[in-house]
Amino acid sequence: MAHNASSPSPATGEKPQVLVVDDEYGPRESIAFTLSTDFEVDTASRAAEALRKMKVKPYAAVVLDIRMPEMDGIRALEEIRKIDTDVSVIMLTGYGTLLTAQQAMVAGANQYLRKPPDVEELQEAVRKQVAATRLRRQQTRMNREMQERNAALKHEIEQAEPHIWQSRASVELVHDLNNPLTVVIGYAGLLSEEARAVAAVDATRSQKLLEYANVVEKAAEYCHHLAENWRQSARKHAEFERVDLVAVAEEVRQVIFFGNSSIVLTGLPQAVVRGSKFELMRIFQNLFKNALEAGANTLTMQVKQAGDSFELGLSDDGSGMAPDAVKKALRGGFSSKASGTGLGLSICRHLLGTHGATLQVDSTPGKGTVIRMVFPAAKA
Repeated sequence: MAHNASSPSPATGEKPQVLVVDDEYGPRESIAFTLSTDFEVDTASRAAEALRKMKVKPYAAVVLDIRMPEMDGIRALEEIRKIDTDVSVIMLTGYGTLLTAQQAMVAGANQYLRKPPDVEELQEAVRKQVAATRLRRQQTRMNREMQERNAALKHEIEQAEPHIWQSRASVELVHDLNNPLTVVIGYAGLLSEEARAVAAVDATRSQKLLEYANVVEKAAEYCHHLAENWRQSARKHAEFERVDLVAVAEEVRQVIFFGNSSIVLTGLPQAVVRGSKFELMRIFQNLFKNALEAGANTLTMQVKQAGDSFELGLSDDGSGMAPDAVKKALRGGFSSKASGTGLGLSICRHLLGTHGATLQVDSTPGKGTVIRMVFPAAKA
């Protein structure tokens, strides 16, 4: 069973652990020497030896040769993913065919380099992948904690009176804070890593810091709004203004879902309605998250004009739901996921209603889900 080991804390000053796996002594030791300045390097001459080492030590990256006796790199990579789903794996081969690269990527490789690799290219690749491993492990840890909290919340929902508005609103707030808080933690980790290298900052790195800081700021602003909305919800509704639905959906895709390429926006480039930007963000966050967690490889949002309204169609190729499950999900408190609270669609239906929009859900088990939302267009 796969496990996600925690990486060494950067605060200790320890070098990240890297494992080099190659049956050829010369290339193996050459790569280990090249990386030894910035990393603590272990080596293995066979895939079986590497797998034994990975079961007892959480490596930040693995440099793996594809052509090896007994067990080749592709097969070894499959076994590595059973041990550690988060560690970055860089594949090396002297047989740099497109087919080999495709096989490596399908098996779960994070990067592919030809052998022998250029020294600077190798060092930069390992630095990049070590940082990626650290971020994935932070996200995995946060997701695990959120799942535990969701399980507790779900239990509370089942035990408590479902019609008490205040307790339900509290659960909804925590539910919607989960994703942006994960983003804040993940990007804060990246910012810390970049800050440690401030002595060697160049123009490109400075730009990275600015981009990361911008994402953190947007996610934090979103969290602040949700909390403030909860505080004032008993006294007034969110203020409405002219908002572009397409721009809001794209911001959610970039900020909350790290620019996930599985989410595709098509159709009109702009759809202006009257509403609350942050409440609309909650709608898209929940719908995108539901589709991806249902196993969708592609989620397409198409925007088109329908008279005096805008029609948004979200279609995915996920696991889908039976008709009775759709009805339960719209009512709230039902989820097919072990870690779900069952509030996502219910929250969306409520927020769409406050915007004068309608919601229609058509889903087929094994074929995916189509969600249709119709918003009144903003008057000029």
